[in-house]
Amino acid sequence: MLETTYRAISTGATLPSVAANRNDVGLTDESRQLPHRMAFVCFAGDAVVVLACLLAAFWLRFGTGLRQFGVEAPRITLANYYSYIICGVVSLLLVMAQKQLYGRNCLLDLHSTLKQVCAACLVWGIGFIGLSLFFKTQPPLSRVYVVLATGTAMTGLYIWRHLFYRFLRQESIAGKLRQRVLVVGWTAYAQRLKEIIENDPSHPYELVCCVPSPEGTFQQEPPPGVQRFDSYQEIRRLVDTLAPDIVLVADLNVSAKHWEALASICEEELIQFKVVPSFFSILISGLKSEAISGIPILGVSRLPLDCMFNKLIKRLVDIAGAMVGLVLSAPLIAIFGLIVYLESPGPIFYRQRRLGRNGRAFDMVKIRSMRLDAEKDGKVGWSKKDDPRRLRIGAFLRKWNIDEVPQFWNVLKGEMSLVGPRPERPELIRNFKCEIPHYNMRHTVKPGITGWAQVNGLRGDTDLTERISYDLYYIEHWNLVFDLQTMLLTFCKNKNAH
Repeated sequence: MLETTYRAISTGATLPSVAANRNDVGLTDESRQLPHRMAFVCFAGDAVVVLACLLAAFWLRFGTGLRQFGVEAPRITLANYYSYIICGVVSLLLVMAQKQLYGRNCLLDLHSTLKQVCAACLVWGIGFIGLSLFFKTQPPLSRVYVVLATGTAMTGLYIWRHLFYRFLRQESIAGKLRQRVLVVGWTAYAQRLKEIIENDPSHPYELVCCVPSPEGTFQQEPPPGVQRFDSYQEIRRLVDTLAPDIVLVADLNVSAKHWEALASICEEELIQFKVVPSFFSILISGLKSEAISGIPILGVSRLPLDCMFNKLIKRLVDIAGAMVGLVLSAPLIAIFGLIVYLESPGPIFYRQRRLGRNGRAFDMVKIRSMRLDAEKDGKVGWSKKDDPRRLRIGAFLRKWNIDEVPQFWNVLKGEMSLVGPRPERPELIRNFKCEIPHYNMRHTVKPGITGWAQVNGLRGDTDLTERISYDLYYIEHWNLVFDLQTMLLTFCKNKNAH
């Protein structure tokens, strides 16, 4: 029936009735209620599982050998903990609702949903422990119980959600849970979305068709696998017939009058109206809508390291890591400094001008790994694999990153961080901000001793464009665990020489 509908629209023939088409593609009013029903089933299942897990945690704490921990344990009965358990169930469900774990998109997206479930349980557990510390309740809330409740709730919800997801993955159900998208225009971003959807069977969206811009053109030809229509004027009939959930404007060359008309159609038909802001090509996670004196503004306004709390945490970790690093590396600096001096008498440290955060220059310190006359001709360049200017000990220093350890001093001074984009020499990057897209965005954070690009093999004379993409990924997705992971990989991975 869909093929008949497509042909009818593209040739201007009379369309079958709207109701008939919606029924044929499974879009009856009853099926449209399915996402809400499944969300309710998910919520109810979570409530039952959380209640069972909190009761199991009570039994583990007070019905097994663990009851010996704490003076209050022998006197506790289930009746004493009813209020705690009910409060625990309600508060955990509220935390999960706040993380939007009952939205339509979460029903099919298992991986990210399970991560959010675990995060919600941890937040809830910390909050419950805070309750026991700051409020004197009777009987006192056992912290061992809270830890057990967090663990059992996390395990129980993980298993339940996984089983529920397998049920929802049946195509007869999943097909009705996916949100149907009608695309206006076709661009590289629309193509990327199509490829992501095709490669992810759990993706909560489905592309049903595309239409050209009001001028009748596509920026990029839609691929054969996408149903296309050649007239923008048919869009209202398409909305009526194919019943999309979302109208997505991919081509921003649409005039204002068409924007308003299209938004009105979506409002009348209770369809979501969305836009691909293609003028923002990087740092999309920081893209926010805000109001200035009531005027809506869209822009990249907040990245993880723009938050003062995150900056403080990162700086504290840097100070602690730099102090420990300097103490532990002192014998290495002394031993290898002596070896460098014996092979090439002269300064054992090499100070090199680099650019840091906001483009400020600083002197980065390294153990010298090259001859004193390595740049006698005045030419500045990147080091290469098997660089002939390198000392014999230099290859070993670079292979194991030992030449970098004096940079703990730069970290302690606040010029660098333990983890971040590697700083570059001003002479080498003077024109990069014009030649390499988004290059200067890496200077919005402090440079690091190690970085995400480096642990992925992008060091020294490697593709700069690819290296920048890794640096931008780090800036956009920073968190403390990401830093710790990068530091661990620095020690575990044996990379090529810098």
